[in-house]
Amino acid sequence: MPPDNAPAAPATSRRDRILAVVNRDPMRAPHRTRNDALIAVAAAVLSTALALAAGGAGRMGATGWALLLGSAAPLIWRRRAPVLVLLAMVPLLAAYHGADNLHTAPMPQTWIALYTVAVTGRPLRTLAVGIGVTSVMVTVVLALSTHDGLELLRISGWIVAVLFCGVDVRIYRQYVASVLERAERAERTREEEAARRVAEERLRIARDLHDLLAHSITVIGVRTSVASHILTVDPERLDRRAVAAALDDIADTCREARAELRTTLQVLRGTGRDGG
Repeated sequence: MPPDNAPAAPATSRRDRILAVVNRDPMRAPHRTRNDALIAVAAAVLSTALALAAGGAGRMGATGWALLLGSAAPLIWRRRAPVLVLLAMVPLLAAYHGADNLHTAPMPQTWIALYTVAVTGRPLRTLAVGIGVTSVMVTVVLALSTHDGLELLRISGWIVAVLFCGVDVRIYRQYVASVLERAERAERTREEEAARRVAEERLRIARDLHDLLAHSITVIGVRTSVASHILTVDPERLDRRAVAAALDDIADTCREARAELRTTLQVLRGTGRDGG
């Protein structure tokens, strides 16, 4: 029987994937060109829909449509060279607005380009770009129509909002990256500390094993010498009890050394499993 909270796993996985996309550095994201091409197509479709909704089918000529759709094409390379993409769009948009076409239609690609500049660059660069783009657009439209220029200036607050959104996302990603870096550094420190403790424990066991074997071998050597002395000093008056006692002592020492060696090896095996 499936558990009651079975759907929680896909939801959690989906949330983790969304957070991974949000937190990921856009300059290192996989399939950047393919995704940016899809974004460029989506911006062009949305611009077309905005133009048609505002009556652009009868108002805009072929040149206007070409400039509108062409201004979305540089977005294909928006993450490779954000500033250059924006600079490539400026003359197309200036010509589009200069022909007194629908001024709200190219907003999707404009916002995407500005957001990309803000999210991939420093705030000072973002501020300079925002002021420059807004000034150029408002100046061009004001030269054609004071009413349209003031209208464009009024909606330019959205440009500022997009730039602030990009800067905010950039700061958030930097914060997440710093947190992850600190976590990885702490994890490496814990692993190094654990490895150091395992190495120290193994060194201590090795020293204990060395002392154990050295002591046991020394005792065996001394008692063997005693037995040999008893056998060779006066063979006619051989003390069999003394020889037997010396040999028993040697056997006892061997058994004790073997037991302690077995215990030490078991500890070593347990340490190897814990550290491995």
